[in-house]
Amino acid sequence: MDRVPGTVGPVVRVERLTKEFRVLRHRSGLWGAVRNLVSREGTVVRAVDGVSFAIESGEFVGYVGPNGAGKSTTIKMLAGILVPTSGLVEVGGLIPHRKRTLNARQIGVVFGQRTQLWWDLPPLDGFRLLGRLYRVERATLERRLEEFTSLLGLERLLETPVRKLSLGEKMRCELVGALLYDPRILFLDEPTIGLDVVAKQQIRMFLQQINREKSTTVLLTSHDLDDIESLCRRVLVIDRGSILHDGSVDSLKRHFGNLRRLVFQLADPGRAEISLPVGAFVESLREGHLEIGFDADRVTAPEVVRAVMDRFDILDFQLREIEIEDVVRRIYQRDDAG
Repeated sequence: MDRVPGTVGPVVRVERLTKEFRVLRHRSGLWGAVRNLVSREGTVVRAVDGVSFAIESGEFVGYVGPNGAGKSTTIKMLAGILVPTSGLVEVGGLIPHRKRTLNARQIGVVFGQRTQLWWDLPPLDGFRLLGRLYRVERATLERRLEEFTSLLGLERLLETPVRKLSLGEKMRCELVGALLYDPRILFLDEPTIGLDVVAKQQIRMFLQQINREKSTTVLLTSHDLDDIESLCRRVLVIDRGSILHDGSVDSLKRHFGNLRRLVFQLADPGRAEISLPVGAFVESLREGHLEIGFDADRVTAPEVVRAVMDRFDILDFQLREIEIEDVVRRIYQRDDAG
């Protein structure tokens, strides 16, 4: 039975949530095509496997994991797009797939690879259409449009067709569209994917302000650990459909260390062994490119660079952030070692 909106408890509650998909087997060739028509063989893939967590009102939570971990599937169940195979999911006191319309009015959703705006219309027309769909009063709509477009620097873009906007410009417009009707909960699935540094920073500052001033609850999926570290006070790590970690960003770092990566372009890679300081390790050496991972809590980047310069002639090097796949791998390594 659905709970009444506004009752006491977490604004998002997930218990033993599971989602399975049946993947049909397709045989090749003429005879295979005939067999496909009469035999629907396949396998069951469990995208989300008994996940449980709760999010309180006003929290800003990161939901991270490698590709295929189950992040987007979870978001789609929270949004009411997908129906769970088993388990419980509640958003604002509603079971999303049973109360899709009511749920849609209390949540905003942004998928980094999809758009809710109209491709051939300018954003301003799309925003006003969304305002009518969600029954936002005209004066309220115009006030919010003025506020959001100012915060995100969209004034010169409002009359330009969406198809002519850059990826970063479209993403800023997507955020406006998702927040026009003042949802209490915001689900963001890779909102900064493919964006440059400036566009990412604009979006981060905007989200921080919305969360701080409006107490909007935010669940963010991202492969960018800078997004997670700068925005989220809590992070959930999911892989193979299950939660591996639920805690602060600092506690996550304690799981895998403060990892960084240096990438070197070498003039002559040679074949000799390289002696690295404690806390650093060779990730790969191929075709003149050397990748060194290191724990910044144990060794500094200059120490690693000096060790490499003692062995190789360096043409160029750069410091790169560790990706979430590295985080998950280190968690598994720690668990295996235990």
